[in-house]
Amino acid sequence: MSESEKNSAASSTETLKNATKTVETVLALKDSNPKVFFGAIAGVVVGLIILLNLGGSNEVLPSKPAKELAVGQNYVLHGVNSFDANGKIRVVSVPGNMAAFDDTEEDPKDAGCSHIAQDTPVKILDFQDFSGKKNGFANIEILSGACKGRKGWVLSIDIQ
Repeated sequence: MSESEKNSAASSTETLKNATKTVETVLALKDSNPKVFFGAIAGVVVGLIILLNLGGSNEVLPSKPAKELAVGQNYVLHGVNSFDANGKIRVVSVPGNMAAFDDTEEDPKDAGCSHIAQDTPVKILDFQDFSGKKNGFANIEILSGACKGRKGWVLSIDIQ
């Protein structure tokens, strides 16, 4: 038996002895002063009931309503889930294709147009339902910058 196993066994034995002493003390209190014993149990139960009833509220957190997007209209890209003003919006070639988010096999000449800066003007060409959400993806045409004229798909929530 190694030294650490001996220490662990000794620690477990000490813990068991302490637990046994605590149980014996509580049972002795039950016999010597039952009012205090049952009063303590009632106090713990009342405390738990209070804690369970305190948490939470029914207040609904404010949220921004979804913007009604229309085919043929001009908008800008804006990542609603991004806290970084310099964050990029991912543009993919196929809507809903999760493998499209894997950059390991990406063609280097197209890499610059797969991550578009926020506030880039775009035009919506079409929509695609995704994961039970109507118009989850939008087919866009980029209207300015180095990728002007390129088309791709973005999450509709990233269009403002």
